[in-house]
Amino acid sequence: FLGGHGFPQKKLDTPREFYDYEAKYFANDTIYTCPSGLDEAMVGKIDELVEKTVKMTGVRHWGRVDLFVDENSQPWIIEVNTVPGMTDHSLVPMAGKQAGLEMPDLVLKILELTLGTEARHA
Repeated sequence: FLGGHGFPQKKLDTPREFYDYEAKYFANDTIYTCPSGLDEAMVGKIDELVEKTVKMTGVRHWGRVDLFVDENSQPWIIEVNTVPGMTDHSLVPMAGKQAGLEMPDLVLKILELTLGTEARHA
């Protein structure tokens, strides 16, 4: 999420039992899809859940909400990551690119959101 709202959703598929360190950083068979390819109704449902989660946890500005969708099409929150990765292969920059923000612009947007809010509270 960025600015309290959902960001383009990502989907990952791995043939492994878990999306672990190996699958994330070294495996050539992990597939990342952005946008997720989910139907509009599910994307809307997930966006709403992410926005509620962000609001309920009090997290501000940016981060990543990880979830999975079960076989009954029910999304489940796994974690809220307040300091997600920002490498060239991380998920937040991938979503930023999909939203039209290259890495420098994404970093500037995060800084603007953070510093702008902090300046108002100072």
